[in-house]
Amino acid sequence: MLPLAAVVTSIEGTTTPLSFIRDVLFAFARERFPGFLQTHADDPEVAGQLAEVRRLAPGRSELDVLLHWMEQDAKITPLKALQGMIWREGYRAGALVGAVYPDVPPALRRWRAAGLRLYGFSYGSSEAQRLILSNSSAGDLSGLFSGFFDTRVGSKREPGSFSRLAIGLGRPPAEILYLSDVESELDAAATAGMRTCQVLRRRNGARRSDQHPHVSDFAGVAARMRLNGPGALPLDPAKGREAL
Repeated sequence: MLPLAAVVTSIEGTTTPLSFIRDVLFAFARERFPGFLQTHADDPEVAGQLAEVRRLAPGRSELDVLLHWMEQDAKITPLKALQGMIWREGYRAGALVGAVYPDVPPALRRWRAAGLRLYGFSYGSSEAQRLILSNSSAGDLSGLFSGFFDTRVGSKREPGSFSRLAIGLGRPPAEILYLSDVESELDAAATAGMRTCQVLRRRNGARRSDQHPHVSDFAGVAARMRLNGPGALPLDPAKGREAL
């Protein structure tokens, strides 16, 4: 078996409590969407995402569509991108502080020090992931990561998305470990040839899988997958490259 070279982790429910995503971030964006769209109407970045909203839902109010998508928890790229822009303002103003589980920061630091490349993969935009980690309650963790992937790669429940992710990392899938609490995501990663581990946080409500190793926190990941041992080190650390 090839040594592990990279760890790709889901953000929602794995590094960060779902309650923070749903009750804090979503509520913050929902409340500020009307004013944000009005005050940023001439911003090219915003205008480009709104054009995509109109393409996907022609003849409807962009705000109505975005709020409807939020209610449905739709995994749609322009929604996620615009949410990320709103959260950017919130973090800069000090109104938001990213939440991470307490076992996450020390584990990430150990894995990075051991030579593993770390990546995020979320339905939230790559910027939203970076914002949570760079403004976390444990300090700036974003520098430990080599890159972030989002829905531009594809759905987290499709094997093709993980195949494209591996190409982006420049590594064989067998050298990559994917962490998530969602069985269908782990199934997709495994089908693409990645190694997997289910992180079952308390109160997340995820169903335990019989098809993947399962643990309760990142310390358990390290023990179960030997991430702190010699078998975890990559053969050639220089081969890894930054995610786009």
